Amino acid sequence: MTLLPFTLGIEEEFQIVHPETRELKSHISTILEEDGMVLGERVKPEMHQSVVEVGTGICKNIQEARRDVTELRATVNKLALKHDLRIVAAGTHPFSDWKTQDITPNERYHVLVEDLQDVARGNLIFGLHVHVGITDKDLAVELMNQARYFLPHLLALSTNSPFWLGRPSGMKSTRANIFKNFPRTGIPDHFESWAAFDAYVSTLVKTNSADNGKRIWWDVRPHVFYDTIEFRVCDITTDVNTTIALAALIQAIVAKLYILRQQNMQFREYNRALIEENKWRAYRYGLDGKLIDFGKGEEVHARTLIGELLEFVDEVVDELGSREELKHIETILDRGTGADRQIKVFQETGDMKAVVDDLIERTMQGVDESSALIIPQAKKEIVVGAP
Repeated sequence: MTLLPFTLGIEEEFQIVHPETRELKSHISTILEEDGMVLGERVKPEMHQSVVEVGTGICKNIQEARRDVTELRATVNKLALKHDLRIVAAGTHPFSDWKTQDITPNERYHVLVEDLQDVARGNLIFGLHVHVGITDKDLAVELMNQARYFLPHLLALSTNSPFWLGRPSGMKSTRANIFKNFPRTGIPDHFESWAAFDAYVSTLVKTNSADNGKRIWWDVRPHVFYDTIEFRVCDITTDVNTTIALAALIQAIVAKLYILRQQNMQFREYNRALIEENKWRAYRYGLDGKLIDFGKGEEVHARTLIGELLEFVDEVVDELGSREELKHIETILDRGTGADRQIKVFQETGDMKAVVDDLIERTMQGVDESSALIIPQAKKEIVVGAP
């Protein structure tokens, strides 16, 4: 069995939180103005000032990805601490209101808000994006078509946003529910080839619907600038082990589909509407619900289907070198997701601030803080700790 390299890249969107009020803090411009050169291109602002996004380099395996992810978390946390702030990894903030958050002063975001209005302003959500490297564009589209089936499985495993505006939303992934208000989101249609996808993007650009293919925010997409398939369906997960396990599973799914192709076989494709049905179940119930097994034409417990997914990818795991990392998927199936943990903390305390405190602590669990890059001392005229 010979696999393509299937390199990895991981992007995480963190919340910037004040440690006393536990509210989101619109502070990214100040942090980057002082210390942006520490991480260079690996850190960037998002539309809201209370969001910081970091991205690994091109990682040749999951172990390299872990090193990058932990180094980035350690460094961003150190940057936040310098300003008496904290970082949180969760798909939504439990109680902060999007209406009080500042928009990053950037022409791109100005155009986006002008176009989408409150759909953009209210999009205060935090995701995990995983890139799998594939240089052949037609192959990327072919594997994307087949990988769509597994998007609800990945979402169910990553659910980490059960609260919105200070109340339980009833969703395990409120983030997924909010993001569907954006245009060009959700499960993509089937595309026959890269040329067909490129024609679709050209139509969007020609009709002033989008300036380029990055304005397509599907749950999985062939990236228009990088030689990757980008999986965007997951909530950001609080602990590093879950992030790495999901990235390893995504890589293994792509590798397994490729092996089937090499054997003149193909995973059966299902239409977008059916996959969307499973996605709804995933973000409503997480691992506690049932997904539809389309082959059997019946409901099956989500945990059972994910167990079958692990069996499906097993033959490629050793060659990818990710067996140890994938063991954590079993831990998630046993203990529940980040959403389950947040709900449990709230049920025990009745306090949304306690939920934030728990998230702050767990965001840095398993992270060697000494791996952070060197950060210059704060300038004396900067006042830190202001709410």
